[in-house]
Amino acid sequence: MPSGKIPPPPAAPRKPQTFENHGDARVDDYYWLREKESAEVIAYLEAENAYTKAMMWPSEGFQRALYKEMLARIKETDMGVPAREGEYWYYSRTQKGKQYSIYCRKHGSLEAKESVILDLNVLAKGKKYLGLGALDVSPDAKLLAFSTDYTGFREYTLRVKDLASGKVLPIEVEKARSIAWCADSATLFYVTEDEAKRAHRVWRHKLGSEEHTLVFEENDVRFSVGVDLSRSRGYVFITSHSATTSEVRFVPADRPLDVPELLVPRRQDHEYYADHHGEHFFIVTNDRGRNFRLVRAPIGDAREARWEELVPHRDDAMLEGVDLFARHYVLHERRGGFPKLVVVRFADGERHEIEFPEPVYSAYGGSNPEFDTDTLRFGYESFVTPDSVYDYDMNARSRKLMKQVEVLGGYDAARYRSALTHAKAADGTEIPVSMVWREDKRPKGPAPMLLSGYGAYGYPESVTFNSSRLSLLDRGVVFALAHVRGGGEMGKRWHDEGRMMQKKNSFTDFVACAEQVIAEKITAADRLVIEGGSAGGLLMGAVTNLRPDLFRAVVSEVPFVDVMNTMLDDTLPLTTGEYEEWGNPNEPEAYAYMKSYSPYDNLEAKDYPLMLVETSLNDSQVMYWEPAKYVAKLRTLKTDFNPLLLRTNMDAGHAGASGRYDYLKEIAFTYAFILGAVGITR
Repeated sequence: MPSGKIPPPPAAPRKPQTFENHGDARVDDYYWLREKESAEVIAYLEAENAYTKAMMWPSEGFQRALYKEMLARIKETDMGVPAREGEYWYYSRTQKGKQYSIYCRKHGSLEAKESVILDLNVLAKGKKYLGLGALDVSPDAKLLAFSTDYTGFREYTLRVKDLASGKVLPIEVEKARSIAWCADSATLFYVTEDEAKRAHRVWRHKLGSEEHTLVFEENDVRFSVGVDLSRSRGYVFITSHSATTSEVRFVPADRPLDVPELLVPRRQDHEYYADHHGEHFFIVTNDRGRNFRLVRAPIGDAREARWEELVPHRDDAMLEGVDLFARHYVLHERRGGFPKLVVVRFADGERHEIEFPEPVYSAYGGSNPEFDTDTLRFGYESFVTPDSVYDYDMNARSRKLMKQVEVLGGYDAARYRSALTHAKAADGTEIPVSMVWREDKRPKGPAPMLLSGYGAYGYPESVTFNSSRLSLLDRGVVFALAHVRGGGEMGKRWHDEGRMMQKKNSFTDFVACAEQVIAEKITAADRLVIEGGSAGGLLMGAVTNLRPDLFRAVVSEVPFVDVMNTMLDDTLPLTTGEYEEWGNPNEPEAYAYMKSYSPYDNLEAKDYPLMLVETSLNDSQVMYWEPAKYVAKLRTLKTDFNPLLLRTNMDAGHAGASGRYDYLKEIAFTYAFILGAVGITR
């Protein structure tokens, strides 16, 4: 604010509602904030935004400076690495001043004339938000199936574009999810979602007809369904999956009218996923252990009795997936917390592992649409190495750097250091903590630190490069990732030990990581800022309730903090499908355990750190009212004078702003809060 006093924080009216489950009564004073269409709710959110803006007003110049320096590192007009599919080379590019990517192709060679197949900037004209879902060219390269969302609620509408004429065909499917083309380039399989945003129905449609035929419906509310076309283009797979169980059906891509055939019937806790090569289905399965093994089975008789093991289950290696090519297959493994790529030749079974130069890194499959090739495209990056695309000759074992993201402004990787340390959890488990800093800017004593965590769904916290993060490192901040249980860094065991009735391990692991970096004098409690989003926001809420004295400030992004109300409401997106991640609170034991850590239900009258809570009005995964209720309740309980800020993006969803420039402005705002919390204001 240019002048005058900062207004007092908003006070949301209390409107108590009582909920009783298993003989336990919960009084919720702010349940009314769920009423999204209410003028009173919108007014409250806008009042919180105004208060946050006022509190952050002294940093507005700093925010602008951060935005400019982050933007200055980005090559605004740039192009991705083209990938060949059939007779065309496909790529995306960005153009200075434009928020979104432009998708293009060239016929025959990279010297040919460019053809724009989809310009998101044109689609976004006059819109405050644009999200792209599907983007899939038909096998004959004449049609483009694509889906878009204009609210952030991840509610996509499917359309098909004729790439010769540029016209969009008269097909429009709402609430569409995954898609798969059939061999005739005229028939599409697609998935639609129900009112709770569960992908549950698979449809078949032939372009030019009025008929949309239901070919499969998933009736178990724990399961979602998806479709995909194998790289061989031989089969369309229909996969139903819950958090612990899956089931696969298949349809020959050249016989789309066939009834989908079941591969192996589902049984609880058996996960398996299928792909196609020649006369076999290749199946990644956890039937012999949680970390999966690889088998193959004849297409005509894929019963489990016919499964031939290719890669056994191993306790020290998680098999995350397999890429099949005509003459090779590539295993995506995770060992020691980091990804590994192993190439196997079909002809003789010869295998080798692709070597990576750094101890702390990420590696992943790139764009590999072609089946008949001996070249694997993969991505590689680390805390200090920008995102790099390689083409790897699987026979010669040689790699070629196709592109490394250019960081403008004289970035020198040699100035930065990364390291790995470990914290000991309460049960003796060693929890990895990966870190990066700028060597010549790190102070001799405890440094300011941003410690991030997630720890859910078996998703690993990947070590990635982020040019915006340099704005922290160049000011002496150490950035760290706490690889807590609940994630997937150490395979399925790591996930299992941080979910359901062991969920609290995620929280105590994070506290142990914070205590470790303080004990090593890398940072200090008054210099430690923590952050996490979505399920990582649950982590932030839980650890802040546990040890508010351990952190200077907390950033919670779209945080899942109202665990009980959300998981007891089976009409909400994700709820029933996540009973196998958090537990089913309709069961008394699970209810009591979940309530014992739910951040909203465990707020107390005590001192809390500085807090910035960020959300989006149209979030479909963590509804805006969770963080709004959390802040409203915390304001009535906290006994300190530390700022508590709620910022709601009124035009976005779970991932925040969709435009790249708008997104950078959001990061600049958050970084200004983080840096200001540790006394850095320029």
